Amino acid sequence: MASNLDSYVKASRPPPKALATSQEIRDRGSTFVATVYAATSPEEARKAINHLKNVTHGARPATHEIAAWRCMVLKPQRDGLGGPDDFEVVSGSDDDGEKYAGGRVLKVMQAEGVIDAVVVVSRWFGGEMLGRVRFDHIELCAREVCHAFRRKDDMATCIATLASLDQTLASLRTQLAAATRTADTNDAKGTGEDNSTVDGSVVIAKTPTDSSYSALDESLDVAKAKRLIAARENSIRSVRVALKKVQGKTA
Repeated sequence: MASNLDSYVKASRPPPKALATSQEIRDRGSTFVATVYAATSPEEARKAINHLKNVTHGARPATHEIAAWRCMVLKPQRDGLGGPDDFEVVSGSDDDGEKYAGGRVLKVMQAEGVIDAVVVVSRWFGGEMLGRVRFDHIELCAREVCHAFRRKDDMATCIATLASLDQTLASLRTQLAAATRTADTNDAKGTGEDNSTVDGSVVIAKTPTDSSYSALDESLDVAKAKRLIAARENSIRSVRVALKKVQGKTA
């Protein structure tokens, strides 16, 4: 029963999803193309490599599936509560018959600072030996997807920051609305005016949902995301100044 359950769980897991694919490089009949997947462990890296080899390229097998991975994992006998020292980067590579090529891909990943990913450079041999230039092609493809991975990673960080700032801004606007109503009510009482129209309700600022950032995420326009972050930070400062001013009236 346990084995059947394990098989079901494994079968129900979604297949690895490629995060980026490089442009093809063609040289004297050979074709090179790189693919990058997220991988938080060497096991996940292997699954991605096998999926690319046996499923994605199943109908047209590549001559070589050259791979390298870098994953941030817990050190043995550590639980993660000790901070960064509990973790280490585990890396590896697979030449898949193209001697030294896996190490070349790994060096590109290290130079680009890519972690928790696996890069696979697929080569279809065209019948003519290319010599050392093949390594240039392999590294160029790998570098392209590493850049794409970094942009996606940077965008994810920007969106997380933006979402946090939007939550803060929504909360501050709600506080400002409540404080403004309190101040208006006090002013009305002080002047003896009829304040029966003041119902004490608070305008709740709408917090953006994850879907609000989908277009930005797809654009991979990190510069725009950073401009939006700066704009949100300015808005937060402005609302805080206004809130402090209103709260000063009711103190």
